Amino acid sequence: MVKVDKYDFPDGLYYTKDRTWAKVEADGKKVRIGLDAFGVELAGKLLFIRMRRAGSVLTQGGAFASIETGKWVGQLKAPVGGTIVEVNPVLEKKPTAVNEDPYSQGWFMVIEPSNLQAELKNLLQGDALVEFTKRDIAERGKKK
Repeated sequence: MVKVDKYDFPDGLYYTKDRTWAKVEADGKKVRIGLDAFGVELAGKLLFIRMRRAGSVLTQGGAFASIETGKWVGQLKAPVGGTIVEVNPVLEKKPTAVNEDPYSQGWFMVIEPSNLQAELKNLLQGDALVEFTKRDIAERGKKK
């Protein structure tokens, strides 16, 4: 587990500069995606989530969900591209599951990736994640 400021970033995940994460499942054929802890705090309490449906095809960086909070309405961008094979049914009735546990109960969907190895190279882990997150926290703090 990497901790930056007060935010946890579990090992084994890949992160985007848009504050989403990707976890390659044990079978190596699917990827689970969600919103990271800093992204959750930036967004605020989730009130509503609209996700693309199973069977939809995503591109890396393309919108996979729209969220509404008390502070923000916007789209989340996919860390990897592929076909959506499952969406988290919990989020339809309880969007705050993302706020409560963004890495376990609060995942958004599972994708069968189309170009996984190439796209993982565009994501952050380790020192690159720590350095980017420190800069991101500092920059966003100045905007308040």
